[in-house]
Order: sequence, then structure tokens, then C-alpha cells
Amino acid sequence: MSSKTLTAAGRNKEDEFYTQISDIENELRHYKEHFVGKTVLCNCDDPRVSNFFKFFSLNFEVLGLKRLITTCYKNQQPDLFSEYASEHAVYLIYDGKKNEGCDVNGPDIDIKPLKGDGDFRSPECVELLRQADIVVTNPPFSLFRQFIELMMKHKKKFLIIGNHDAMSYKEVFPLVKNNVIWLGTKAGDMKFRVPSYYPPRKSRYWVDKDGQKWRSHGNICWYTNLDYPKRHEEMALGKKFWMNTYKEFDNYKAIDVDAVKDIPGDYFGPMGVPVTFMSKYNPEQFEILNANDYRRTENVPIKAHGLIKDKDGSVDGKPKFVRILIRLRKEYYEAKHED
Repeated sequence: MSSKTLTAAGRNKEDEFYTQISDIENELRHYKEHFVGKTVLCNCDDPRVSNFFKFFSLNFEVLGLKRLITTCYKNQQPDLFSEYASEHAVYLIYDGKKNEGCDVNGPDIDIKPLKGDGDFRSPECVELLRQADIVVTNPPFSLFRQFIELMMKHKKKFLIIGNHDAMSYKEVFPLVKNNVIWLGTKAGDMKFRVPSYYPPRKSRYWVDKDGQKWRSHGNICWYTNLDYPKRHEEMALGKKFWMNTYKEFDNYKAIDVDAVKDIPGDYFGPMGVPVTFMSKYNPEQFEILNANDYRRTENVPIKAHGLIKDKDGSVDGKPKFVRILIRLRKEYYEAKHED
């Protein structure tokens, strides 16, 4: 399974979730053309147990890869995923030479120790990052901000798993707003294997017949800066503004739209929509706005993230969930209806 890079803090936060290979396969099929001749880095993955390594090594020739690099945090607590307990973090550079089943213990797979603990921010892991063209992994949820910051600093292409709520981080949403990064094709529920030492939970937790612990999360998505065709498909808008009652926010000059399916197709003013909108966002059809520019008075605090949220995002005095402020691009629709 995919093993995430863990700092001590990350381990305490129960950050260790193991990605199923089916989820990797289903997402990666949309980006094949981006990988030809490229070096891929999985910098949160123990190659001995990682489904990310398994996927890329088995599809090395199909994708036309140049190299595959994996790094992982040192593992001193074996679990059901791995019997490897090591004082050293390890890395692997794979150039496509085959042995039977891409066995990481085979003669063509050379796993080497790292000097440090394998944290993706460490100097030696950053040096490997510099050699990569695309990063594909499942970083620790608690370190998502730091991971994105590292990708931006080194101007890397990436495809990573994260919590949908991470979009509202002040370090992340401006990147989404400016079309620097966006969501991948999959958003919603995702199931992960978790280590044997994780305690039971009341919901979204189970143990299979083999004794393996599982957890599911209903708000998981892929984040990327690799383009794909589905991102440019037009969202069908069946609602009419004049047929419905759309109330305005108390503190923002914008209407509130409670559900993505209720976005009116004939209204070109600012609208506050749920964050689930981003799963269907077409940058040619919509513009994402900075909510700070639509405050009714200067008494409404400026939010670093540029979203409508918390107590200031109310309608008739009732707080709403986080809203992204958007607007239909009038020029897009005018161009479609030109004679």
C-alpha cells in the first residue's frame, strides 16, 4: 500500500493512510500524455509497500517514463502493511529495468538509505525533488500546506491526494482562484487502509475479514496542475434566476446558491456557491472572485483566503457553510450565441 511520509507530529495526528491502487489507476488514466519522457517522484512512499511505486513501475513503458524516484520516512513501527522496521529512511531510483513482478528485493531494484529521516522537506529529499518533473503521492493531510508550498517554490507539476477542505486554506485558495492549481477528476468518498495501531472509531471505520483496518473519508480529492479534457467541459445550468428566490448575503454583495445544481444560467452577477462547485469548475465558463472585493461595508473583516465563511457568511442572520464567490463569464455565453 502507499506509505506516507511522516514527521513525528504527523504520526501523532494519525496521518498515515494507504491509497488503493484502484484509486491511483482511475485518476492517472486522465493524464497519460503528461508523463512521456518524464521523471516521476513519489516522495511520501516506501517502495517496498507503495501502490504508487507499484503502479508506475508496472506502467513504466506504457507511460513512457524516463525515471521513477521514491522516498519515504523511516519506519520504526512495523504494521500489517510492512514488516520493515528500519533506523534509516530509504529511497529508490528506478529506470525501467525489469525483474519478475518488479520485485523491490530483486537485483534490478536498488533501495538505498537516506542520511536523514526522509521528510519531504529535508535537503536530500529536496535534491531528489529538483530532479523530478512530476510529483505523484498522498502527502500527510496535516502537512498539506507545507507540501503545496514546496511544490510552488520549486515550480513542480504534481498530482496529489488531499482533503477537500484544504481548498479553503489561505495558502491554497488563492492558487485555486488564479488557476495555478485545480481539482482532479475524482472528488468524494475514498477508502484507505490504516495501520494496525490506529484506534477504532464510531463511523467510517471497519475491519475486514483478514483483520485489516480501514477508514473512509467523504471529502477527499486530487489536487493537480496537470490539465485534462474533462476540466473544460461545460457545466449544464438548468435554473433560471427569475424562477427562483435567491437571497443575498448579509455582508456581501452577492446572492447565495445553496447547491451547485441551483446555479442560475442567466445571472451574471456574483454568486456564493458551495466548495463542491470546484469539482465541476470550467475556467472558460466561470470566473472565481475574491470575496473581499464584495464586502458591503469596511466593517466586514478582510479574509486572507478570499472566501465567504464563518459568521460573516450569513443570510438573514443564519451562517452558511463556506462559499466560493463566482461569476458566469458573459463573454463565454455571448460567443456561444453569435450568429
